[in-house]
Amino acid sequence: MAVISFVSLVSVFLLSWFSPFATALSTTYYDRTCPKLESIITEVVKKAMINDKTVPAALLRMHFHDCFVRGCDGSVLLNSTKNNQAEKDGPPNISLHAFYVIDIAKQEIEASCPGVVSCADILALAARDAIALSGGPNWNVPKGRKDGRISKANETRQLPAPTFNLSQLQQSFSQRGLSMDDLVALSGGHTLGFAHCSSFQNRIHNFAKNSDVDPSMHSSFASSLRQICPLNNKVKNAGANMDSSSTVFDNAYYKLLLQGKSLFSSDQSLLTNSRTQALVSKFANSESEFYAAFVKSMIKMSSITGGQEIRLNCRTVN
Repeated sequence: MAVISFVSLVSVFLLSWFSPFATALSTTYYDRTCPKLESIITEVVKKAMINDKTVPAALLRMHFHDCFVRGCDGSVLLNSTKNNQAEKDGPPNISLHAFYVIDIAKQEIEASCPGVVSCADILALAARDAIALSGGPNWNVPKGRKDGRISKANETRQLPAPTFNLSQLQQSFSQRGLSMDDLVALSGGHTLGFAHCSSFQNRIHNFAKNSDVDPSMHSSFASSLRQICPLNNKVKNAGANMDSSSTVFDNAYYKLLLQGKSLFSSDQSLLTNSRTQALVSKFANSESEFYAAFVKSMIKMSSITGGQEIRLNCRTVN
């Protein structure tokens, strides 16, 4: 398991529109107030993975979706109320799961050091552990995030969609202070998990007037997807694994992308620009280069802050 340290990236420059006050993060933030924090979370994630191999992908996706709406403030964890539909019930988040992992970790941490650790930090650490325990890189996570009090389902429209082209992706990432390099590196998170047919049906049915299938997709790969996801698909949870080793964090995603075997339009779009295509090739040829870039971009993304409190229950505001 590769261990990569990027201490110099602890203080990352993030967007002020998420919060009027930047929260200073530190890798040693809880060293005195909750020294067992990281070991508690790692053990909870490890136990959850034994029972459910989809947990790592779920936690990583949950963290991404949290950070891209109002910053990394744990707002994706809040439940809807009678007067408000929360982020987790927005269309892009309906398929999010494994919230119970964060709940269990929070309960154990509250028992050890009550009122100290934010849900947003727990989620950031759990996502890191999910990657490391899946064979990917490990790193020191900057901590000190606060939890947000606002969570709105309609704000999930800000999330980048699997149908986005490169221009749309670039705009979405740049609004959050993330570069094209970050876009390519973070897209590597697609090495974990499963995608429902609805996320890529635009590429395998009625793609264009002259082509039912996206011509950039490998023909045999497209045929296999069309069998799994027919035009009038009736199977509720039909879909495909994100890559050939969907429970292992590796660089297979980039290798398959170069072979025309990626699922999303957003994935394929990375090959439509010379810079992003060069990075895809670089990461396909060197797993260590991918790991280093991914860690750097994860620290940058997960340091977008925006909360105000330390939630006592991750599903409800104080």
